[in-house]
Parts: sequence; structure tokens; C-alpha cells
Amino acid sequence: MKNPIKVAVLVSGGGTNLQAIIDFCAEGKLESGKIVKVISNKEGAYALKRASDAEIPTAVVIKKGKTQAEFEKGLIEELESAGAQVIVLAGFMCILSKDFTDRYKDRIINVHPSLIPSFCGEGFYGLKVHEKALEYGVKVTGATVHFVNEVPDGGKIIMQKAVKIKDKDTPESLQKRVMQEAEWKILPASLELVCKMVIKGEI
Repeated sequence: MKNPIKVAVLVSGGGTNLQAIIDFCAEGKLESGKIVKVISNKEGAYALKRASDAEIPTAVVIKKGKTQAEFEKGLIEELESAGAQVIVLAGFMCILSKDFTDRYKDRIINVHPSLIPSFCGEGFYGLKVHEKALEYGVKVTGATVHFVNEVPDGGKIIMQKAVKIKDKDTPESLQKRVMQEAEWKILPASLELVCKMVIKGEI
């Protein structure tokens, strides 16, 4: 595409979801968007190496010692310098304020490792989500990509994919399978969908 939507990815850790998007791009499937910057709130996050290996510009905006407003001002400066039009939260372990999410309304997407509205909201992240799914005894879990607003996991759902729970599953095995079978598939696909919607003026 001649003028793809400029995408920024916010990360905190290993960057497996970022890698799924990078691979999606490498396969020529992100037709409507282009990753222009990867921003981490942590120095040395492995996600930054993944970005550098893919020749994507990176930045670090540290939250420690700053107010929420100061931290978000730093993020906004990096986003604006890259001309970012869509933001992906890929394992970004920071809650964003209403001021920030309102500024980028219908432009921020996140992947959550459950079928929202199950096992979501404040405090539900990482292995905790899968521990609760197993404790509750559900037979099906999965992942959800949603728009981000001021309510944790509260924005409109874009895409979901179900994953069956096996009798011998542990939180760790379930987490791995949900990533492989759901998160890594629907996050890149949702990004392409949202970029198309922006181009068409639908959001």
C-alpha cells in the first residue's frame, strides 16, 4: 500500500506478541499498516531486541519516578515523533489514564488471554488469567483483541478465538497454547482490520 497506517507497539517484556506482528509483516500480510516504532517502559526488554533485529526504531520511556501525566507525556512525544496513527499494546504492563485513551480513541488495541468478559479486568494478567480459568473449571478459554479505554479490558471487542482446555493443562501449558493458537493469530489479524477501518474512515 502506498500510504500505510503508521503503527506503534508498546511493550514491557519478551515481545512474543510483537514477534507475531513482525512475522505477519514479513509474510506480507500487514497490507494496510507499517510498524514505525516500538516503545518500552523498561530498559533491556527483549522486545526491543526483536524490534532492532527487524530494523524497527525503538524508544524507552521509564515510568519509575514520574507521575502518570509525566510518563504519558513522554509516550505521547515518542508517538507523535513517529507519526503513529494506531497503537498496539503487546504485553505492555502499564495502565493508561482516561486522558490518554480518550486522546487515541479507537486507535489503541490490546490482546487479553481470555474470552472477555471472562477472567478480565484489574488484576487479571499473565498466568493469573489461566490459573483462574483452571480453578473455575471452564472447558474453553481463548484470547480477545479489544479497543482500549479507561476501563481495564473494557473496550469494544474486535476479535476472539477459542482454545479448548485439556484435562492435564497447567497454567503454564495453557498460557503457551493460548498464545500459539489464539493471541499470535488474532492480534496481527486485528491490527490489519483496524488499519483498514482507519483508511476507510470507519473509525
